[in-house]
Amino acid sequence: MKKQAFVPLALSALVTLSACSTVDASEPISSSAQTVPAESTPAESTVSSTSDTAENLSELFTDRDLEIGYDEETSARITLSGDSASSDSDAVQISGSTVTITDEGTYILSGVLNNGMVVVSAEDTDKVQLVLNGVQITNETSAAIYIPEADKVFITTVDGTENVLTNGGTYSAIDDNNIDAVIFSKSDLTLNGAGTLTINAAAGHGIVSKDDLVLTSGTYVITAASHGLSGKDSVRIANGSYTITAGKDGIQAENTDDASLGYLYIAGGTFAITAEGDGLSASGYLQVEDGDVTIITGAGSASATMTTDTFSAGKAGGFPTQDTATQTAATEEDSVSQKGIKADGTITLSGGNFALDTVDDAIHAGGDILVTGGAYDLQSGDDAVHSDAAVTIQNGTFTIPYCYEGIEGLSVTIDGGTFAITSVDDGINAAGGADSSGFGGARSGQEQFSASSDSAITINGGDFVIVSTGDCVDSNGALTINGGTLDLTCNGSGNTAIDCDGTYANNGGDVTTNDGSESNPGQMGGGMGQGRGGR
Repeated sequence: MKKQAFVPLALSALVTLSACSTVDASEPISSSAQTVPAESTPAESTVSSTSDTAENLSELFTDRDLEIGYDEETSARITLSGDSASSDSDAVQISGSTVTITDEGTYILSGVLNNGMVVVSAEDTDKVQLVLNGVQITNETSAAIYIPEADKVFITTVDGTENVLTNGGTYSAIDDNNIDAVIFSKSDLTLNGAGTLTINAAAGHGIVSKDDLVLTSGTYVITAASHGLSGKDSVRIANGSYTITAGKDGIQAENTDDASLGYLYIAGGTFAITAEGDGLSASGYLQVEDGDVTIITGAGSASATMTTDTFSAGKAGGFPTQDTATQTAATEEDSVSQKGIKADGTITLSGGNFALDTVDDAIHAGGDILVTGGAYDLQSGDDAVHSDAAVTIQNGTFTIPYCYEGIEGLSVTIDGGTFAITSVDDGINAAGGADSSGFGGARSGQEQFSASSDSAITINGGDFVIVSTGDCVDSNGALTINGGTLDLTCNGSGNTAIDCDGTYANNGGDVTTNDGSESNPGQMGGGMGQGRGGR
């Protein structure tokens, strides 16, 4: 008998594991798989989010999501043999190159299947585990693995194995479901393991769940014409390694029917994402606790055109100037979103290492942004950090060598951290109104920001070195500095190092400017409305 057990590292300070708990009773291991002994079974993981949006998401990973063990003696076997297959289980139906699993259990798959499909069509109360032990499945006209019905399906890769699933470039209808991915599931889907799974989607997406998509371990190499990973209700990632090349979004959670769903949660892992759309995208809430995240969107920040009055020092010999750059005519409505980390709701970033090189905003939220830690290397053809609501940064290291604006929100509060920002326009900007934040820094045709009592910048601490062509620190409302060290250099004609449209107070910060504007903020540049700093 061969057993494999997985005990995860600590997911985050919010995830608790107990080595002596038993498997979650709500997700029993099927009758054809032996339960791993309690002493090696990870406890059910729970997450208590600090976000209002996610505070009810108390159980994001179950024991079985994290468990990759299986019992070879009691598992059914499926051997793939070119254009056909064989199995020792009555619950497996084989018709040509189509293998259909009809009952709960654990099934070990091995071999090669040409232009075929593995289908899980069980009862809606059944849990099915597919163990991939060196599998190659190609389907020229549909999914390699298709799950029309089950309670939940687990796909586990065996330690040391290479597994490859491929779509040939088209999807032909075989039932009422719009199958459009190499792995396509109508049910909850969990992927884990200690092996490698390669997904090749010449058309459509890599992996899709029309319910919850969970990944807790394993190595994934995904090349997809559309989205790499997509979950309707949620995408939840505990750990693993992900190399994703996507024609649209790298990882997407989207639910247009229920605003409380469509959330993306990452507890850890390593991510290398190259996307023609967004890197990480959620229609709801997005939270990253830890991980190493590298994202490139489109051709990267250097490919974006940004108009500005003057700027001489910057990336690769300088930012574009009015004489050398032209504003793209595309608007947000007819352009592709190429942001790094994007949520229509709120974003919480608690830790990790982020290297983002993006055509559009590097980090963008329709709701609030909260950063409590992490290291951020952000290069953006638009804003490095943008929120339509409040930006709050409690800690972190931000290296932003290339952007239109560095940190922008309706309000900006910074309690601590280290910031090195070089910007075409404002380094830090608080502005009223909504910014659709599309391609190009000048945002032609978009709603302009205006002075607002809701806009404010509050700096309680941190170390800042800001070099800008716009204003280094610009508030359309009040600007309050209670602490921190600020070294501000404004190189733009008509702009100032410090600019505010409301009250200004320095209650203890160490502020150095190259133009003397700290003593009379907003006056040297004429306040709001002059230069590109007063949008």
